[in-house]
Parts: sequence; structure tokens; C-alpha cells
Amino acid sequence: MKIIPLSEGAFTVGKSKEFIPFDIAHDDLQQRSTGSLLVEIQPFVVVTRNDVLLLDSGLGFEKDGELQLHQLMKVAGVDPRSVSKVLMSHLHKDHVGGMGKNLPDGRRVAAFPQAKYYIQRRELEYALEKGSPSYEPESFQFLNSFSNLVKLEGNGKIDDYIRYELTGGHCPFHQVFHLEEDGQHFFFGGDVAPQLSQMKNRFVAKYDYDGKKCMQLRQQWWEQGGGEGWTFLFYHDIKVPVFNVEM
Repeated sequence: MKIIPLSEGAFTVGKSKEFIPFDIAHDDLQQRSTGSLLVEIQPFVVVTRNDVLLLDSGLGFEKDGELQLHQLMKVAGVDPRSVSKVLMSHLHKDHVGGMGKNLPDGRRVAAFPQAKYYIQRRELEYALEKGSPSYEPESFQFLNSFSNLVKLEGNGKIDDYIRYELTGGHCPFHQVFHLEEDGQHFFFGGDVAPQLSQMKNRFVAKYDYDGKKCMQLRQQWWEQGGGEGWTFLFYHDIKVPVFNVEM
């Protein structure tokens, strides 16, 4: 498997849930609102024997009339039309923006119409009901008529090498993904395991739905991954998007 991080940049986010671009070289975090977090927004492309996977989809910004996510893929040598599966950990707005794109006539459609989108059914229902500020239903309402949507239930497998696990924690119906092929084991923990530093420390985040459960899951995965040589993919880590735990 080949892993390609697609960095949309660094952002600060505070109580308003607004993502404000942050220039690490010049901006001062202390000038932002009290309690602001500094995060990377970083979907991943994973190229396997039979698939091109997209793990979460970023903020959905456009540059020069084109989806930034598509631009990042092309720079990395990946044709957006080759994406066959979109795996969504959850539907918070910083993870779902690139699932769709806006047309000149105002309609919003799938940004990867050829791909199957895998989402927990209850997460979709919860997100549509809960709404702002964490969710922006208008960005993913196109899924209601999208024929390639696959609604997942609990834990299971996709094509024998992708394992999904309903964890909750960060939000009630969050899920994580294990990708196993040719002796490699890649783990994408979404926002339950968003940064390397959180894996190494007993950290309970106030912004999580169940912070204690998130901490316990991180400890469990870190120990198991260390024993089995997992490679972790961190969606919000400024410095370390991919980390291999040596056995």
C-alpha cells in the first residue's frame, strides 16, 4: 500500500468551530481566541492493489474554481477519477467538505461520483439532525440522492482487507479503519486518534463527546499497534502525518 497525505494546511479552531488559516512561520497562536487549537487538515489517499482510497475529505475549499482536494491529488500524481472508495470516519465539517463540489447552477454533487462512499448510517442520521456548529448538513445533503452511498452498521469488513470499527468517543457514531494488505497494517483513527502526541499521553479532550473513552481507546491502539507494527495515519498532526510503530 502507498500512503499519500494531502495537507490542506494548518488552522486554528476555537469555541465557534470556525477554522481559521494559520501560517506557522508568521502567525502567533497567542493572538487567537483563548483556547484555540492548532490543527492540520489532512485527508489521505491510500493506493492498494485494487483500489484508490480516500480517508476523509477535508474542508472542501476551492482554488481557481477547482476543489483543493482534487488539486492536491493531481500534484501527488493521483487522478481524482481513480478514487474508488471514500471512507468517512465521521461527518464533522472539517472532514466532509471535499466529499462534494458546487456546480455553477447552485447544485451540490459528489466530488468523486465514480466512488462508493462508506459512512455509518447512524452518524449520517445524527449529523442531519444535530446540525451546526460541528456539522454542516448542507454540505452533504446530496448524499440523500447519491446512488453510491453505502450505509454501514456497527463493525464489519469491506472487501476482506478493510475493517471498520464503530467507536463513538469523539462523536456518538465515529468509526475508525484498519487497512491490511501484504503484511502491512495501516490504522486511521480519525478524530479519536488525531495526533501522535495524544497517543503517547493520557489526554482527555473537552471537545470530545466522551473524552475518557477516547483516551482509553488511544492507549489500547498504541499498545496493540506497538506489538503488531501498525502504521498510524494522523489527520490533525502538524508535523507527523504518518508514524510507524516499531515492533
